[in-house]
Amino acid sequence: MLPTLADVLHLDAVRRGEPRVVAGADRLDARVRWVHSAEVTDIAHLLRGGELVLTTGIALPDEPGRLRRYVAELADVGACGLIVELGRKYASTLPAALISAAEEYGLPLIAWARETPFVDVTEAVHAQIIDAQLAELRASDKLHEVFTQLSVDGAPPDEVVRQAARLSGRPVVLENLAHQVLAADAAGTDPADLLASWETRSRAVRTEERTAYDASSRWLVTVVGARGEDWGRLIIAGEGPPSPRDVVLIERAATTLALGRLLDQHAQSLERQAHGSVIAGILAHAYSDPQEAAARARALGVPLTGRRLLGIVVLPCPAGTTELPPLTELADATAAACRDASLAALVGALDEGSPQARVGVLASLPARAEDERILREVAKRLRTHHSVGGAADSGRGFVMAAGSIVESIRDVRRSFQEAEQVADVAARRGDDRPFYRLPDLRLRGLLHLLRDDARLQTFIERELGSLLTHDARRGGDLVHVLALYLDSGRNKALAAQRAHLSRPALYERLRRIERVLDTDLEDVESCASLHVALLALDSVRRDRS
Repeated sequence: MLPTLADVLHLDAVRRGEPRVVAGADRLDARVRWVHSAEVTDIAHLLRGGELVLTTGIALPDEPGRLRRYVAELADVGACGLIVELGRKYASTLPAALISAAEEYGLPLIAWARETPFVDVTEAVHAQIIDAQLAELRASDKLHEVFTQLSVDGAPPDEVVRQAARLSGRPVVLENLAHQVLAADAAGTDPADLLASWETRSRAVRTEERTAYDASSRWLVTVVGARGEDWGRLIIAGEGPPSPRDVVLIERAATTLALGRLLDQHAQSLERQAHGSVIAGILAHAYSDPQEAAARARALGVPLTGRRLLGIVVLPCPAGTTELPPLTELADATAAACRDASLAALVGALDEGSPQARVGVLASLPARAEDERILREVAKRLRTHHSVGGAADSGRGFVMAAGSIVESIRDVRRSFQEAEQVADVAARRGDDRPFYRLPDLRLRGLLHLLRDDARLQTFIERELGSLLTHDARRGGDLVHVLALYLDSGRNKALAAQRAHLSRPALYERLRRIERVLDTDLEDVESCASLHVALLALDSVRRDRS
């Protein structure tokens, strides 16, 4: 870190001149970027900020107005201080006009009582600056080493956040786009204090750049994401402005988190790994030609060409008090169930070890096959196979969900996305159906499925962000009133009753909501969009509660 003006005044080369601070004593914490000696008054245009200016004062004007302009120009360009050597222009004291101008513009002014070689000062200060720059470079290399190792090790987000907190010595928080905390390390402070009213505080911090410092909250914030898809923010909470090292640290940690999300690797049996690789390749559109995917599947004994294709997702669920079984065991049981039901299918574990871990099944059905009957048969046999291992003796142990039938490999991803959505909601239901499909769900369930999708979180912020911020800043209840109004079918009398408000009071709140959101609550489409956003917000908040 660059030396401060106070550090410079303690250097032997400077102390030999017997320095005395005559103005700006409260600004000695200013950082010194360089030292510049000059005996002319029009020096400001040659500076870039952070310079300590040395002069004998021999060319300084006598007129108070011109002295004041000289100091003002130095302050305007960001000079960190001015040292004037006595003995040539000024015998024992500096002019009162120079001192008062320095106080007015907040420019530290130091008088040297003894003659001092300027070259000794510049050498001493520049050596300290270079040492600081080398220290920052070594620190940057250390950060690179630490976070590269975390990437290689496939460290989970909690570990990346913990290391960032350790290296910065400050609390670090990872949040999603809905301002919900995904991981946090309080760095020795009280976690409850760090996370208190987090959503409200976080919503108030908005930055224009991908990495920026917010002075009001004293947060250093950077966006986390890759391939053009941002999914969260990483925040270092501090007591003051960040150092360049802090900026490097938070950006390197964010990169590690983004890579970890993209490059997670999992161990499986060779057969399941082969099946899973083909499924993952199809879902990621990794094959330039669908025929390549068909050839790979056919080599594994599963024909995809000229067949009806169905995406199936099996999620592990806690069975009573039993812990979740390893995903590989569930994948093996699912493959056995498909074989017993005479269903040709690719079966593999997907995203094992992550919160999105599931078993993927790409079923290949003959033209006249009854998909509902086949799904019931597979679910029945899967329950049998899964119970044999003791995982489902006291509960479901898994949830199976299926998407829609598609006719080509290009559409398989749509079928899988539908199945994943259905499975996620079904896992939270209390019934015990053999399998689930989209018609079993309604709007709330669908939004709950999509709660972690950055696009849905962006939609919530676009529709409700200004109203949420308004409530957070004023301790208001406009979001609650809007929800009651829409849940009441826009019946104002019923909404007023449910909100325990008089009708005039309700009308005033509705008008305020319209002003904050810049919308018309008489417009049906606007109300429908707001209602969906409220339902989605409820899903996000319930999941994090």
